[in-house]
Parts: sequence; C-alpha cells; structure tokens
Amino acid sequence: MEFDFQWLLLGLPIAFALGWMASRIDLRQWKRDQRESPRAYFKGLNLLLNEQQDKAIDAFIEAVQQDPDTSDLHFALGNLFRRRGEYERAVRVHQHLLNRADLPSTERDRAQHGLAQDYMKAGLFDRAEEAWKALEGTAFDTEARLALLTLHERSRDWRAAVEDAQKLERGSGTGSYAPRIAHYWCELAVEADARQQASDADEALRKAREAAPQAARPLVLAGERERAAGRHAQALECWRTLLAAHPDAFALVARDYASSANAAGESARALIELQELYGRMPSLDLLAAIGMLEPDAAAQRQRVAEHLVRHPSLSAARELLRLRIAARGNTADDEVAHIEAAITHAAKPLQRYRCAACGFEAHNYFWQCPGCLSWDSYPTQRLEDL
Repeated sequence: MEFDFQWLLLGLPIAFALGWMASRIDLRQWKRDQRESPRAYFKGLNLLLNEQQDKAIDAFIEAVQQDPDTSDLHFALGNLFRRRGEYERAVRVHQHLLNRADLPSTERDRAQHGLAQDYMKAGLFDRAEEAWKALEGTAFDTEARLALLTLHERSRDWRAAVEDAQKLERGSGTGSYAPRIAHYWCELAVEADARQQASDADEALRKAREAAPQAARPLVLAGERERAAGRHAQALECWRTLLAAHPDAFALVARDYASSANAAGESARALIELQELYGRMPSLDLLAAIGMLEPDAAAQRQRVAEHLVRHPSLSAARELLRLRIAARGNTADDEVAHIEAAITHAAKPLQRYRCAACGFEAHNYFWQCPGCLSWDSYPTQRLEDL
C-alpha cells in the first residue's frame, strides 16, 4: 500500500494550527496567573502598610498558593507570622524553604536566618542556638555570633560567652570586646568563690585583668577578695590602681578602702587620698569614708554641713540631722527625730543607681543592668549626685 503524500500536506497545517492554539491557551493561562500573583502580592502589601496584618496574611497566603515556588513571598509570610507572634507557623514557612532542593545557597542562608529568629522570639533558645551556629561562615556570620553571645549571656554560660566575644573581636571588626570579656571572667570568679573554689577564682580573676588591665571591675573584685582574706595591704594596692585608672568608680569601694586602711595602719595616707578625690568628685560616700578615717564627730558634722551648702540634697540633710541627733544623745528633740525619719524616707528613691540605657533603677550597683542586660550602663554616682 503506497502512502499518499496528500494526507501529509493536509495534516501539517492542521497540526501547526492545533499547536498554535495550544500555545496560545497556555500563554493566556500563564499571563493570567502572572497577573493574579502580583495582584495578590500588592494587595497584601497595601494591607500591611495599612496595619491590617490579619488581612495581609490572607493575601500573602493566596499569593503563595498561586506561585508556590516564589521564595520572596514565603519570606514575607514568615516575617509576618513572626511579627504576629505566630512562631509555629513562621517556623513551618522557613522549614519548608529549607526543605526545597532547588533553593540557592544565598536564599537557604536567608531561610536559616529567619528560622533562627523564629526560635529566638519563641524563647526556644536551645533550638535558636543550633540555628545560629548553622549560619557561621555565611553572610549572616557576625549577626549569628552576636546572637549566640546574647544567648550565652542569658544562660550565664560565661565560658561560651568568652569564646563568642573572642571570635567577634578577631573576625567581625565590630570593635573591642576586652571589657566585656573581663566581665565574663569576673562572673566566673564570683561563681568560683561561691563554690569555695579559691584557686579557680584566682585564675578567672587573673584572666579578667589580663583581658582588660585597666578595667574597673577586676580591680574592684580583686580588692574585695584581698580584704575578705585579711590581706589589707594588697587590697589597698588594688584599689589605688582603681583610683588612678577610674577615680569616678572609687566611691563604690570608698568605705571598704577606709576600713582596710585603718586595719593596715595607713589611715593618714588614705585620708589625704580621699580628701583629694572628694575635692574633685564630691559625694556622700566619700564623706562617709573620710569620717571613718577621721572619726571626730564635730569635724564630720562640719564636713557634712559644708557639703549640704555646696551640694544640697535630701541625703546630705538627713546625714546632718542624724549626726546632730547622735551628738545630743538622749536629749534629742523628738520632733527633730521625726523630721529625720521623714527625710530618710523621702531620700531613698534618690539614693538609687539608674541605668543610662533603659532607666532601670536599683539600690545596689550592677555591672550588668538587670533590665536591659547592658554592661557598664550604670553611672557610678547615685541619682542625687548626678
């Protein structure tokens, strides 16, 4: 049977026409999908700008369903879930992205970064730590190391925090972390002392002073430990280094310094040093220490009275009244005593330290703010001395 080429001539135009029609149908469908996807995306963006997050999430979900391969829509949706506090849904979005085999490495790192943020916000710190560690060596390396440092500070894992800070100092170019490293070693020294492991505390304090030789806290802590051990001469040596390097912080140890000076037989020298410092940085803490070195009651009343004239404050007025009542003994006027008690009550809020970063106030001095966890954010002067 011979093949009739006429059928071929007739079939070719028909096949071409059918193919053309099919391509036009697919092209129209593709164009329609492309139009609908941006429309849903821009609708979500508009709702987001109008702070209608619930409707924005619905619009983004619609856009993702129409174009499931677009990673940017997934990132937008994941960020929205995290901002809304729907951390579980945010985690699922970023994990879905990480499970895609076709995702480029830069987008994969971005998804890992989003996942780490989800865990961090959700308070799942163990998972957040693993997620941040997976970002080391990527474009998010510095941010990951800073996040790990924050995590280890919160968990009080000071040795891990030391390693984090050392890595940041070596590779990130974000500045010196030596003062913070010194704080970590001081924390370890305090913990070792609490466990009565004096040798570990000595080693930690040595590393703190090695990390930041002129930092205030290692000098304060070293003097306190020497004084507690009865080595008053060594304590004075530590605190004199503090006086030279950080005179503004010396008021924190002024009373202990006076006590150790009396015990070591160096009262005269210490009195001269404290008087000279008071002339530059007057405070009631220094006046109290001076009174311990020169305990004459009349002289101390005169000093406090002069301080009250030059630097009026409730605490100075209270101290002067207290000294006058003590001088009168049993003949003290009850009304004066009541006035002294009222001033004492009113002065208490002004005797606090206030964090310069967040405003958290405390009666005790903190090297790290309990409120915002900032280091060295407390001025060493009390509120009424500022």
